[in-house]
Amino acid sequence: MDYGVVWFKRDFRVVDHAALAAAARRGPVLCLCVVEPSLWAQPDAATQHYHFMLEGARELHAELRRLGGRLHLVVGDMPAVLDRLHALAPFSTLYSHEETGNGASYARDRAVARWCREHGVRWHEFPQFGVVRRLTDRDRWQPAWEAHVGAPQVLQPAPVFVPLPWPAERAPAAASLGLPAVEPALRQRGGREAALACLHDFLDVRSGHYRGGISSPLSAPTACSRLSPYLAWGQLSLREVVHATRERIARLPEGDRRRAGLSAFVSRLYWHCHFIQRLESEPALEFENLHRGYDGLRENDWSPVHFEALVAGRTGWPLVDACVAMLRETGWINFRMRAMLVSVAAYPLWLHWRPVGLWLARQFLDYEPGIHWSQMQMQSGTTGINTTRVYNPIKQARDHDPQGRFVRRWLPALRRVPDTWLFEPWRMPPDLQVRCGVRVGEDIPAPPVELESATRAAKSRLHALRARPEVRAAKAAIVERHGSRKRPARRGRRPSGSAGQLQFEF
Repeated sequence: MDYGVVWFKRDFRVVDHAALAAAARRGPVLCLCVVEPSLWAQPDAATQHYHFMLEGARELHAELRRLGGRLHLVVGDMPAVLDRLHALAPFSTLYSHEETGNGASYARDRAVARWCREHGVRWHEFPQFGVVRRLTDRDRWQPAWEAHVGAPQVLQPAPVFVPLPWPAERAPAAASLGLPAVEPALRQRGGREAALACLHDFLDVRSGHYRGGISSPLSAPTACSRLSPYLAWGQLSLREVVHATRERIARLPEGDRRRAGLSAFVSRLYWHCHFIQRLESEPALEFENLHRGYDGLRENDWSPVHFEALVAGRTGWPLVDACVAMLRETGWINFRMRAMLVSVAAYPLWLHWRPVGLWLARQFLDYEPGIHWSQMQMQSGTTGINTTRVYNPIKQARDHDPQGRFVRRWLPALRRVPDTWLFEPWRMPPDLQVRCGVRVGEDIPAPPVELESATRAAKSRLHALRARPEVRAAKAAIVERHGSRKRPARRGRRPSGSAGQLQFEF
């Protein structure tokens, strides 16, 4: 009996699942989830990612059981799994969503494509996001995004299932995959049920604080949508979220704060795909400077001392160290604080973006390679097409945590430090340090560099390179290939939540 294999990768849902629906229309299906040790051994993988994926897979399995089937979990590298399956129960078609992942998943997909050609198996891939494979003209991208998110959701299928031709396997423990035992104790939990609860809570309540609330680390945990990990692992579909958001906007009265918040949120969903498209079109972005004229800018000046201070949350700049502490416990911080961390790493600490990016990829539960590596390079100034972004951690603390509540929550050692010295505790007079019970250099670290002079020197080096004629000349090609093509809607035709309203720029 011929059947189709539906390969679940980062799309753990039944709703709006184009690959499952297409396979079910054609005939019997086998639903497959493959734990690939080679992928989990990559330096951007973390235990929290693995457990979040399994939480989604377990709920998908339960949903498939309600439909009369099951999700078969197999351990092994995908070409070897396909070899074994095809030898025991030949199949003619493989179905999946497209994945714009890291370099290892890209190499794996190419190996799977070769395997399919060699065995006469047709592999049908369907877009997961508003990302266009083999895009030849960036001017066509925005209409393609709108077409994708505006299309009707794929109807939930009613498949006929076939079993796996060998006994069921259990998911291996994270430690057996080489993943560390430690993970954030307060991270979000995965699965479709948690994803929907988060979505509806945001649409109905929290979106009223979205605009104006997402920048401060105090308000952002509830003002932000918190949907990013569920989108990254496909426990919600992008189209499903856009549809639900636009429908909610249409029902809200003019003047409702949620309406403005949700319109701004849709614009960020657009940018979500815009940045993933960069990695889709330029896979080397994960490893190399987007603008190769910046090669050598930081590579030869690596400081292990600076990097260890950052990773340990002991830079001495309180807001930076508080953000690292929050990441360690929750797997999440808001976008502005992420940008600040990368800025501090790239400028005063003068660290290359690649090792910093690998560390942060493991810290972020919602790690999405296309967004992550695009942002690492943008904030580090190596794209060649973006304005230099330098975030002063002292100014950011004063702007977004003026009473020091965030810093004191995550850095208990600073709770007795007066407001006057809280964001620059190394300046405290020795006698005040004694009274506060906080000795700089012992109880808390002193900054490894003088912030203003180190930042000034870093910007000078970057701008000197940027001013070179050959570096400036190469910029046009990058803009043509990767630049935004935001098109404002015509006056009088601005539907709520449309991409034409976009005013946000990372």
